[in-house]
Amino acid sequence: MKVAIFFGSKSDTEKMSKAADVLKEFGVEYKAFIISAHRAGELLHSTVKQCEQEGYEVIIAGAGLAAALPGVIAGITTLPVIGVPLECLSTGSNGLGGMDSLLSIVQMPPQIPVATVGIGNAKNAGYLAVQILAIKYPELRQKLQAFRQKLADDAAKGVAAGVQL
Repeated sequence: MKVAIFFGSKSDTEKMSKAADVLKEFGVEYKAFIISAHRAGELLHSTVKQCEQEGYEVIIAGAGLAAALPGVIAGITTLPVIGVPLECLSTGSNGLGGMDSLLSIVQMPPQIPVATVGIGNAKNAGYLAVQILAIKYPELRQKLQAFRQKLADDAAKGVAAGVQL
């Protein structure tokens, strides 16, 4: 069970670390790479191919502004790619609040899909990667089912206690 996490700028490390936190929680091995699709295309291509050879099964890719990284990766590999649109404030531009990134990632051409989570929601990308892997790994499926049951139990406790207004 291995997931590769890609993002194009060091400034996105904190945001993308939330995906790694989820993977750690479920005991999924991961490795993170900072590679720009625009500035280092050949390096990106060779790194994605190396990840395939090393048995990675899912790729999470976060990107802001033009947000090409997830789509470029999807064009290189047949592994599932989960895109995380990022709001890009480090460039000094307003970045349209991440909407530019969201639309760039979600509007992939036919035949080359990228699963896409909400703006800045790397945590959900981690959960989606776990769900994808749980199809193949029964022990991970059990952990995920227990996690979901705890969410339901916690919600039920809140309902039973009522809400203090």
